[in-house]
Amino acid sequence: MSVEIRPAAPEELLRALAPISHYFGSSGPPTEERMQGVVRVLPEGRMHAAFDGSAIVGGGGAFEFELTVPGGRVPAAGVTVVGVLPTHRRRGILRDLMRAQLDDFRARAEPLAVLWASEGRIYPRFGYGLASLCGDIDIRRTHAAYARPIEWVGEARLVPLGEAHELLAGVYKRVAAETPGMFARTPEWWQARVLADPEWRRFGGGEEACAVLEVDGRPEAYALYRVNFAFENGLPTGATVVIEAMGASPAAAAAVWRYLFDLDWMQRVQAFHLPIDHPLFLLLAEPAELRFRAGDALWLRLVDVEAALAARSYAGDGDVVVEVSDEFCPWNEGRYRLGADAGHTDDAAELRLDVTALASVYLGGFTFAQLARAERVEEVADGALARADALCRTDRAPWCPEIF
Repeated sequence: MSVEIRPAAPEELLRALAPISHYFGSSGPPTEERMQGVVRVLPEGRMHAAFDGSAIVGGGGAFEFELTVPGGRVPAAGVTVVGVLPTHRRRGILRDLMRAQLDDFRARAEPLAVLWASEGRIYPRFGYGLASLCGDIDIRRTHAAYARPIEWVGEARLVPLGEAHELLAGVYKRVAAETPGMFARTPEWWQARVLADPEWRRFGGGEEACAVLEVDGRPEAYALYRVNFAFENGLPTGATVVIEAMGASPAAAAAVWRYLFDLDWMQRVQAFHLPIDHPLFLLLAEPAELRFRAGDALWLRLVDVEAALAARSYAGDGDVVVEVSDEFCPWNEGRYRLGADAGHTDDAAELRLDVTALASVYLGGFTFAQLARAERVEEVADGALARADALCRTDRAPWCPEIF
């Protein structure tokens, strides 16, 4: 029997989420309460499902994002909840889902798509390239001293989650505006995902807490965290688990992390999905004590190469012509100029690469020189690698603070 791929109707949404839920231990369609972080923020028509007769055997959704890229914001699809039941693997269903998704993104004029990959080897087949890295830390509080004393700024106060959205949103917006890889959060996103704290999300830990740092009455930084209390042999052995912490200025960011490191009764501070260029490396007296473990973060797909290249900014003058191959989306194949006049060109290629490699440099997460050392780009004209890297240079690494 052939499998049909089409957008799921609203009444089919929970059944379309069952394939991915299977891999999280669910034996049937998930409840709306359990999936509120998807149901409440996924627009109608953005969940594709694979139907084998009346049964849904695969699915894949896409949030509607405004993604920060170097120099601005771009409409992007946030690919999520992709899965095919093990009973239907190796039948090309995932490929057909990706085909339907990308065709839909193109029709919606979304030049980019981004995702977090559970298995990184899957998505390059469909044109996604590794675009950013992130890291986790696990540091003992006794080794969390700063290299230089900081002057404490503002006042910190605890805020109930129900009152936190308006205080946090302004800080997040300011950080997101200058950080490639972050996306604009709607009020619904804050309530359904960031500030939602059901029991099942705690994994046996404490309730989600919120601290806001205000300077002259204006929020400048915040921390969302859990206090996981524990004692052993009469001594505290618990951990502060940081869900999200950021500051709108260097001083505010340093202060809010100092707040987290100084929480009493905790032995360790743990945090996840931190930017690869986090200031803690230079703030701490013993940065090795972070036990920083790096891994892949955002994967990016250029759905419309010309529109995507034109949407980002470039540093300095000059240009470089790149020849792009794209087997899965052949409309992207061709030569493009990088620079102030980015777009299609008939000029001779100076660099050759495929669309996954171009995705890796697009947000500034990697350089053309790094790609060349991995044999992912061919330099046709002498000096083209250096000129391309000068054009695409960014001041900070791309970062997305949450898995979606």
